[in-house]
Amino acid sequence: MAVPPNGPRRAEVLAALSLAIDLGLGQPMEHMLRSAVLATRLADRLGLDESRRGTVFYANLVAWIGCHADSHELAGWFGDDIAFRAGSYRVNWTGPPFLRLLVTHVGRDRGLLARGALTAAFLVGVRGRLAELIQSHCSSAARLAGRLGLGEPVSTALACTFERWDGSGLPAGTGGDRLPIEARIVHLAEVAEVYLRRGGVASAVAMAEARSGSQFDPAVVSAFANAAEDIAAGLLDEDVWALALAQAPDRDRVLGDAELDELLTAIGDFADLKCPFTIGHSRGVAALAAEAARRAGLPEPEVRLVRRAGLVHDLGRMGVPNSIWEKAAPLSDAEWERVRLHPYLTGRILRRVRGLEEVATVAAAHHERLDGSGYPLGAAGAALAPHARLLAAADVYHALGEPRPHRPARDAVDAAEILRQQARAGRLDAHAVDAVLSAAGHAARRRTPFPAGLTGREVEVLRLLAGGGSNRDIARSLSISEKTVRNHVEHIYAKAGVSNRTGAGLFALEHGLTTAFPGTAGR
Repeated sequence: MAVPPNGPRRAEVLAALSLAIDLGLGQPMEHMLRSAVLATRLADRLGLDESRRGTVFYANLVAWIGCHADSHELAGWFGDDIAFRAGSYRVNWTGPPFLRLLVTHVGRDRGLLARGALTAAFLVGVRGRLAELIQSHCSSAARLAGRLGLGEPVSTALACTFERWDGSGLPAGTGGDRLPIEARIVHLAEVAEVYLRRGGVASAVAMAEARSGSQFDPAVVSAFANAAEDIAAGLLDEDVWALALAQAPDRDRVLGDAELDELLTAIGDFADLKCPFTIGHSRGVAALAAEAARRAGLPEPEVRLVRRAGLVHDLGRMGVPNSIWEKAAPLSDAEWERVRLHPYLTGRILRRVRGLEEVATVAAAHHERLDGSGYPLGAAGAALAPHARLLAAADVYHALGEPRPHRPARDAVDAAEILRQQARAGRLDAHAVDAVLSAAGHAARRRTPFPAGLTGREVEVLRLLAGGGSNRDIARSLSISEKTVRNHVEHIYAKAGVSNRTGAGLFALEHGLTTAFPGTAGR
């Protein structure tokens, strides 16, 4: 499937990734986009050339790409990792205010005694514990930046995410002019956006000046303070997606198929770093769903669509704290509501990218169920395309083979039986389940019965009937007599509980019988 001229652009895909990063930071979507615009405008004020300006843009856009790699560890200390990151913007990471932030968040999800013990343990060697977390962040950020093709200057800037102008940062304690100017700009721009959005230009300037000489380079602060109104112009009331992409050095670069696949694979790996037990999940689901689609007879462009949706289906997981993902006990109603939002967030992120609209639709439906019991929309029947049905079945099967905090991993036999049970209950599409199990290496069983006891031939007639074919057309297509067609139509009406062609067509839609997938008479 060749990417059309208006297909996915590299800058747009990376901008979409930044929206997922926002979720994990506890910030509204477009936080990183706004701060990237602010950073590039600041770079212009400081006279950076085009190359360094481009480094500023991408270093800001994905500045916190590594932070989700330590979500498991953060959750162990602070409970809600997203709430902790959101709270960290309020303080200069030094002195009593920072210590109060840490103490306030340590063990928030625990009882009084357990929280006290955890706080005491954390405060013993607190700098060493923070260094461990930051080292995890920086190494992950560098590797992911390389996977995204962002180049050495961006990776170098990302390694300085937690460094400070006064040299008190981590992991290397690099300060002053030894910090790349690109990193110094990003340090200020990314925090200033939060204060600008919450309190206006005066608030952002006051914060920057208060941290000048400690967290921030005084020269960068001065450049910001002297032109803050111009630098912040339009950031809060214009289309920031368009504003940000206009700053991207490669804004017109359309991705080829191989490049797009590599980028989506890296993004899926990024999402899987959120929890230790999901590493490799997106790749596995994508490969399984694609092979199932191939075995179900979908053409290669649609196989590619299913695989790409599988790679990024869990991007919205960034918006749910690890304290929920890693909870062994049953979830509360409020926690379930947050979980149920993550496929919606996946779709919302991906739909921003031109050329990924179909991928977004399929990915966002991976928790929908044929009987309407899924989420986030409760879509059912005809609303679920074959691609979404395949991805849903592949996701369930692959997840069952992975351990979760509330259950151990299931072996392949148990996983297959659970899928078949869900197919019998009408939650998963039976023919999608057959295709997934075949792709996973399970021996083929007798074909799953068609709904309402329809025979294979009746399904063929129904498919043509739903497509608007007359009895004569159907007879000619199937090389049978019109009388035989009439008999089949009568049987179809009786079994489906309908009385006309419209009702039969709706029945076919609801049960996924309008195309060759999922299931044909010869299977």
